Amino acid sequence: MSKTQFENALEASGRTYLHAPGSFDLDHFEVPNGREESWRFTPIKRLQGLHDGSFAPDGKIVATVDADPRVTFKAVGRDDARLGSVYTPSDRVSAQAWASFDKATVIDIPANAEIADPITLTLRGEGIDGASFGHVFIEIGQFAKATIILDHVGSAVVAANVEVKVNDGANLTLVSIQDWDDDAVHVAHHHGSVGRDATYKHVAVSLGGNLVRINSSVDYAGPGGEAEMLGVYFADEGQHIEHRLFVDHNAPKTKSNVEYKGALQGKGAHAVWIGDVLIRKVAEGIETFESNDNLVLTDGCRADSVPNLEIETGEIEGAGHSSTTGRFDDEHLFYLQSRGIEESEARNLVVHGFFNAIIRRIGVEQIEARLMSAVEGELAKNSDLTA
Repeated sequence: MSKTQFENALEASGRTYLHAPGSFDLDHFEVPNGREESWRFTPIKRLQGLHDGSFAPDGKIVATVDADPRVTFKAVGRDDARLGSVYTPSDRVSAQAWASFDKATVIDIPANAEIADPITLTLRGEGIDGASFGHVFIEIGQFAKATIILDHVGSAVVAANVEVKVNDGANLTLVSIQDWDDDAVHVAHHHGSVGRDATYKHVAVSLGGNLVRINSSVDYAGPGGEAEMLGVYFADEGQHIEHRLFVDHNAPKTKSNVEYKGALQGKGAHAVWIGDVLIRKVAEGIETFESNDNLVLTDGCRADSVPNLEIETGEIEGAGHSSTTGRFDDEHLFYLQSRGIEESEARNLVVHGFFNAIIRRIGVEQIEARLMSAVEGELAKNSDLTA
């Protein structure tokens, strides 16, 4: 498809760039300048050239695996037929990642297997002197059940795509943790295809990094599929954390639930959440809800939260969205302080309660414990900021 044909397809689709027709050709995407709807919240100058090709090459990321022997990990070349079968790049950076990776990691979980312990792929960056590009393809067979953790640590400039194929009747939880060092830049797109009567839970946890932008999307390969998309983030001074969600209800009798919670503290902390749900004409009998809540802990922070619903059929079970951004609930603080609890401890208890409602739904004990510990660490920073 030529660039003109691609532009014509975009115009004919009637869609915005939030969910435009994709392309594997990098030249089909203009270099973003920050004025586009899908890039207007992102500080383009901090992308280290991932958006315009000016990045330095030869970045290094070291991968380690901890998995049940029934799970297959394999490095494959670009000619593997599975790659690109679930997700087509939808913006300039995801197209750059597609054009630039050498080897992809394929994770294969066999049909009917029930993997009790989480499968962990740790990706450790070795510095920001060069950019890295990654591609992960995950497939879980029919009626199998598993949890996969993508753990991002260290220091890196990286763009990556993650394709997830959840076959009929399967149950997959995918947890992506962005716990980078303070100088890291991470832009990624995760896309899941949910089969008939399958269940897919996607969890995004963003704590570290200079700039983190995670696009998470899902569509359905048959009726009866369910998708739950959860997120937890904590933005500190000067940090930009951005999550973009797109749920494409393209099959009937499907369900989705999106819930993200984040806290911000320190001058220049910026959190962005964009949620978009498209209910197509064929998607009769679907249920969907999306919500985002932000808790501002200090002055000088900014939270942008934009929920969207596009409904092309009225034959649905239910659809809704909500978004809140605010400071501590003074009534909660007063209640706790009236019972002899000091203000700093009362504030910590409120934050714990704010996050606990979603952390306990992740369903992975070690991740839940790690997150609560991380919240403790962030609150200790807040004590320093407000001292």
